This record gives sequence, C-alpha cells and structure tokens, in this order.
Amino acid sequence: MLSNRIQEDDTSLHGLIDLERYPIDSLEGDRGRALIDECRQQLGEDGCVVLKGFVPDEALARLERETERLSPDAHYNQTETNPYNSDPDPSLPASHPMNRFDDRTNGFVAGDRIDHDTIIRQVYSHPGFQQFIASVVGEEEIHPYADPLADLVVNVLREGCQHPWHYDTNEFIVTMMTRQSHGGGRFEYAPGIRSPEGENFEEVEKVIDGDRSRLKSLDLQPGDLQVFFGRYSLHRVTPAQGDKERHTVIFAYAKEPGFIGRPERAKRIFGRMAPVHERLLEEGMQRSDSLAD
Repeated sequence: MLSNRIQEDDTSLHGLIDLERYPIDSLEGDRGRALIDECRQQLGEDGCVVLKGFVPDEALARLERETERLSPDAHYNQTETNPYNSDPDPSLPASHPMNRFDDRTNGFVAGDRIDHDTIIRQVYSHPGFQQFIASVVGEEEIHPYADPLADLVVNVLREGCQHPWHYDTNEFIVTMMTRQSHGGGRFEYAPGIRSPEGENFEEVEKVIDGDRSRLKSLDLQPGDLQVFFGRYSLHRVTPAQGDKERHTVIFAYAKEPGFIGRPERAKRIFGRMAPVHERLLEEGMQRSDSLAD
C-alpha cells in the first residue's frame, strides 16, 4: 500500500518541510484532509495555490546554498518568443497573440546535473511529497517525468532576465523559490484564460496589450511552495533586478508515466538533447490535447 510506504519514508521529510504547519505526512488525519481541502479550494478558484513558509528557515538556508552551488551549471538562452513557443503566423494580424513576440532570457540547470543526494532531489522523489501533490491536484497518483533533463530543474534569473507571457507544457507545475532577486521577478498570471476547448485569443491579446483586469500578482518568497495550473493560465515572470540571482526549483510531474518533453524544447531550454529526445525526433510524438505549445 502507498500509505504504508509513505509512513516508512516520512523521516526523510522531517526538517526539510514544516510538517507542523503542513502535515503532508498524515494526509488521512483531520488536519491533513483540511489542508488538502484548502489547497483544492484555492486551485479551483484561480488555478494556483501558494503554501507560504513550506520550508523551515534552517532547511531553507541549506536549499539556498544548494541552488547557489548548482546555478553555474545553468544554460542561458535568449530568444524572441510568443506565448505559444511557436513560429509567427503571417495569415493573422500583427496584433494577434501568435504574432506577439517578446524577449525571453532564462537560465536552467538540467535534471541530470542535480545529484540524488541533493535535498531538492530527495523531496522530488519522496513518495509522501508526490502523494501530497497528487491529492492537491485531484489525482490518485502522479508520476515523475521520464525526461532526464526536465524532471527536476533549477530556474536561474540574473539581472535583466525575464520569462514573458507563456503557457506550460504540462497541465500543472510545482515550484519552490529558494532565492529572491533584489527587485523585480514578480509572478503574474491570468487564471484559466484558456481551456482544452479553446485558446481564447481575444482575451489573451488584451492581456498582452496591458489590460490587468484579470491578472493576479504573487509576492513569492524563498521557502514558498507553489502549485499552478500553468497549461491553462497565461503567466510571466517580470525582469529580475539587482546583482542577486533569483532561484526557483521546478518539480515536474505528469498524470501518466513516461512523460518526455518535446526535443526542440529541450534543445532550446537546455542547449542539448538527451538520447531519449533523439529517439523521439525519429519516431515523432503527439500531444494529448490540441492546444498550442
């Protein structure tokens, strides 16, 4: 039984997560069920939930040192991109979101650079943490990415780096900030602006044009855990300011086992592909929905 395996492995979470405030080690108890209900309610309202202070201060200091040690391995890429990571469509007006490009400069530490003895890898792989995330997003279970580059990633933003309006490849994403920049680096999003049934280009265009009527902005801090339905909510990170890097750990899970990101995406984000991506290029791959990436 999964619950027995969680109980056997719980000790590895002690000291890494504030289990008194967030009892993810006892999800079947009253406090655990209340936590899940609260998270699901928030997700249902706007597609995002933030657990403030998920990591206690002592562990947070270790996490910051860990991502600081990993950050020199980040691959930086600078490109002009639209919200769909696609080529422009000359058949559409210049104002159409498919033809709206902005500068994206990001650094990413790939998963195969993150050792199994790191704290973030231990949390990512822990069955209790995975069961907690699955419960929050309403699934019986979730699965780590089979993608060796994109399973566990550290996003590094130096001064001036930003991630403009975009959607995520996966339906949901889990992130934990370990270090904040001196300024900027704010997370902004338009909850549920598109759905599996349609892109809602008209409303997306309004957001890109500066309409903030449906936007939400988060003041994320180191130690905060965020669960976000980023496939349906347009979002961005504003340019980082100052000489202190902004570090965010990305825990990537999927509803089905065996998920692997697109080869061209791996090449763009990490500057290289893994052998599994090379095989996908030869075999071809299909997405489970018809939305643009």
